[in-house]
Amino acid sequence: MANDVYSPTTVSDPKSSWFLGPGSKYLDKVRFPLKVSEVLLSLVAFVLEESVSSCSSCHPLYFFEFVSCTAFLFTMLLLILLATTLHNKVGISCWPRVDCFYTAAIAALFLISSIVFASGNDGTTVETVAVVFGFLAMAAFCADLVFFLKVNGSPFRGQAPPTTNGGPAPPEAEKLNGAP
Repeated sequence: MANDVYSPTTVSDPKSSWFLGPGSKYLDKVRFPLKVSEVLLSLVAFVLEESVSSCSSCHPLYFFEFVSCTAFLFTMLLLILLATTLHNKVGISCWPRVDCFYTAAIAALFLISSIVFASGNDGTTVETVAVVFGFLAMAAFCADLVFFLKVNGSPFRGQAPPTTNGGPAPPEAEKLNGAP
């Protein structure tokens, strides 16, 4: 008897999964693999930079290390947040703005750090390959940013007020509190 009453209402919700992946509202089927490639390229650049055994001028190496490590860790965090339901538990409501600004900033930092490291390294094979992966990571961040802007437009543009062709705005049709 109880099964007859409760059976139709106990249907599982297929959208209750914690991992959304490419089905997330912030990451589609193109941007999800782009974010994964950003994480992997940043990690490879960081590991290669860490395998440099000696340097004559270490400041470019340290800057590249900082950028590649930061890009890896924060992009991994952003990927986890946007590909799961965890973004609902964080008190941020403007995820497209965060994603766009972060991606643009890391792309610019990767460009600068890769140029500085390319011009200030000792020319070893490991350093050269690390620079190449830095530029590849920068290209992945740029591709992600371009695709984001192409699909979504700029998230920093506010809503334009309705145009009234220079005249007064029309009155609202619905009266407040049932007034005549």
